[in-house]
Amino acid sequence: MWLNKICYSFLLIFSIITNCVNSGIIDNRIDSFADAKGNCNIPSSLVEEIKGYQPIVNKIVKRALSSFAGKTWESLAELVDTFGARLAGSEILEKAIDYVIVKMKEDELENVHTENASVPHWVRGYENAELVAPFKKNLPMLGLGSTIGTPRGGIIADVIAVESFEELEKIPNENVKGKIVVFAPKWNGYGQTVQYRSSASVAAAKKGAVAALVRSITPFSIGSPHTGNQHYEDGVEKIPVACITVEDAEMILRKYRRGDNMKIHLEMADRNLPMVTSRNSIAELTGTTFKNTSVVVVSGHFDSWDVGVGAMDDGGGALISWKALTLLKQMGLRPRRTIRAILWTGEEEGSYGGQKYKKDHLANEKKEFNFFFESDIGTFEPQGLDFTGNTDAGCIFKEILNLMGPLNATEFQNTSDVGLDISWWTDKGFPGASLRNKHENYFWFHHSAGDTMAVEDPTNLDKCVALWASAAYVIADLSISMPKDLY
Repeated sequence: MWLNKICYSFLLIFSIITNCVNSGIIDNRIDSFADAKGNCNIPSSLVEEIKGYQPIVNKIVKRALSSFAGKTWESLAELVDTFGARLAGSEILEKAIDYVIVKMKEDELENVHTENASVPHWVRGYENAELVAPFKKNLPMLGLGSTIGTPRGGIIADVIAVESFEELEKIPNENVKGKIVVFAPKWNGYGQTVQYRSSASVAAAKKGAVAALVRSITPFSIGSPHTGNQHYEDGVEKIPVACITVEDAEMILRKYRRGDNMKIHLEMADRNLPMVTSRNSIAELTGTTFKNTSVVVVSGHFDSWDVGVGAMDDGGGALISWKALTLLKQMGLRPRRTIRAILWTGEEEGSYGGQKYKKDHLANEKKEFNFFFESDIGTFEPQGLDFTGNTDAGCIFKEILNLMGPLNATEFQNTSDVGLDISWWTDKGFPGASLRNKHENYFWFHHSAGDTMAVEDPTNLDKCVALWASAAYVIADLSISMPKDLY
């Protein structure tokens, strides 16, 4: 009896593995590509297979920089010139989504469709800030996403200025109550400094302030404020919050530390309306073998803030994802696995499109997805790809990046942050990558009126398309699926 049970169990396991292989969940996966210390030890047969894609990569790069050259820039320019900024919850974003769906179909991409996602509907109203004492000076400003407005006629209040949350905490509550707190933190990189944009309203409200103003989160300024999202906290009074320019924030901090008494008149008519339905925009290049399993996703977010036109953040990332498929389609290159372009909605307010897509695809995600790409840090000259995933996948990915020599884009870096919208999968162990590019000046224009087509270079966009298309194609066509350790 026990022998029969063992035989039955073996047959059951064998059947499951066979089904996984046939469905693309496991396709000739070798157990390990790294030793105990994490050093890569890829079988020579796999190394040679990857090297065998060099001629195809060369052709993709050549086409992207010749007959396909300039097409991505032209499409992006037409998009932003037609619709401008595309704030989540706005009618203009939905019209732009309709437009891009038509254009994807004109490019003869497959399974072009949208999938719904609820997004916030925050509306910027009249906004004005002015230093009224000891002298009058207009303070260019932008309310932060989800901020409430002021009472009609605005607020006139004395000013407290600090460089950090810690400095504010040392000031007695009674000295902050009823005042406007100005935060003027030093730029210590986006990851560190952005906390002041996110949490200034809560920190100030807990001390009794009536409003908060924050130094724009940028290392460089020519008198331009930068917007972005902020977060209220349950149980803490909501107060208006906005960004002002670097120059004005630093000036106010200097004056405060000299003992100058200042008053600011702040008026904001911003409103939070009920959630509305938006859509993720999706197109595919259907795989020859694994059509609905082992999908490779290339993506960027389609929504933007309401200043500038969202050409850089993240029109470029969305367009290279769409046009990478168009390029492969025109070249007649169709990999074994499906490559799916997703143009996310509602990213700026907190990845609402990404979260909803994850929820909708949760039941089948283990067999549906193979690898994720996201571009959301500019589309400047590409240098390589940042990677997250297990060691085995990283070893394969390094070999694939070696193919990108024609683009001088072979740099590899392990990181846990490859994009907000794909983080719902990469945080669970799915492998993913983000565009590594020369984005030193990205935050000069980020979330400001400077995010326009003037930031985008046609040749760099072409190179980004070539890198996106090449890397996605190779991963989608390999004889094995990318290894993953799901949590």
